[in-house]
Amino acid sequence: MTSRAAGSSRVSLTEDAPEQRRTLAVLLLAQILSGAGLAAGITVGALLAEQMLGTSRWSGLPTVFFTIGSAAAAIVLGRVSQRFGRRAGLSGGYLIGALGSVGVVVAASIGNVVLLFASLLVYGAGAATNLQARYAGADLAAPSRRGRAVSIVLIATAVGAILGPNLVELTGAVAGSLGVPALAGPFMLAVLAYVSGAVVLWLLMRPDPLLLAQRRAAATASPAGKPTGRPLTSAAAVESGRTWSWALAAGAGIMIITQLIMVAIMTITPIHIEHHGYAIGVTGIVIGAHVAGMFLPSPFSGWLVDRFGYLTVAVAAGITLLAAGLIAAWAPVDSVATLVLALVLLGVGWNLGLVSGTTLVTNAAPLATRARTQGV
Repeated sequence: MTSRAAGSSRVSLTEDAPEQRRTLAVLLLAQILSGAGLAAGITVGALLAEQMLGTSRWSGLPTVFFTIGSAAAAIVLGRVSQRFGRRAGLSGGYLIGALGSVGVVVAASIGNVVLLFASLLVYGAGAATNLQARYAGADLAAPSRRGRAVSIVLIATAVGAILGPNLVELTGAVAGSLGVPALAGPFMLAVLAYVSGAVVLWLLMRPDPLLLAQRRAAATASPAGKPTGRPLTSAAAVESGRTWSWALAAGAGIMIITQLIMVAIMTITPIHIEHHGYAIGVTGIVIGAHVAGMFLPSPFSGWLVDRFGYLTVAVAAGITLLAAGLIAAWAPVDSVATLVLALVLLGVGWNLGLVSGTTLVTNAAPLATRARTQGV
């Protein structure tokens, strides 16, 4: 009897329930569809601002605005998800991102820079939602498989996010045929991508993973009314009962530093390419390779976190990002291949840092405040 109970407990720590597999399948579909929306801002946002302002001096502003919008939206989405579930939070976030994409297209059409920047703030909600979805993948995951659950959601994003930058010329041609500036074409694709993702999540994400996890935690609460489970940092910690008070700060710090380095280099890349005489198609190739580096290594990153721990993977992220920065700085201006290498490494380093930091935050945050904490 004791042996059987122990075996059941061990399965719960290492295997995923059917509801978790369904959640991952729905998230995979939604992220594949919505991924193309993520690419619009980083591929042509700076170029669109340069075109409308007539100078490259302020071409970094699109990234500033949609990053601020993304940060604000993440906090709101976290609170909505905490109260109403992941389904409501993620679906609503994608619809807001779609609204912002529409605003960018209108702003480009009428040449209104103020509307452009305001719309980019709203567009940032789509990027926030895209990244918040990784947390939904871990809500029902077994503790020893959370890194892999996060990584599965991230790699699904890669399909659309890699395809998007390489459709710059095609979407530009479609936009031109409709009398819209060509650089607004990717944002037209973002509208379709984000709406599709919202519809899939709203219709298919049942049961809601966060709400189900909360109900299960309540069902296993102690007689005193407190859940018997504790926020933890690894499967080993689950079994030993150890917790780490600094885990949230460490996870957030890893993600902040990773994002800072990635954005600093990635933002200027399209302008760098254009100023050295390359066509917009080259920008699509370079950014597409960068996005591939951001998302395709996810399964390997998740396995590394589950196997060796977040600290080892975070250190690997730092080394990879350092290499990317040095190669980008020293790349000959006429060598697209070297620039591609630097941007791919930049994406890989970002992925390692994001997966390790995300897993640490998820393990450390209690269910009662998990979504809200993740949003912050």
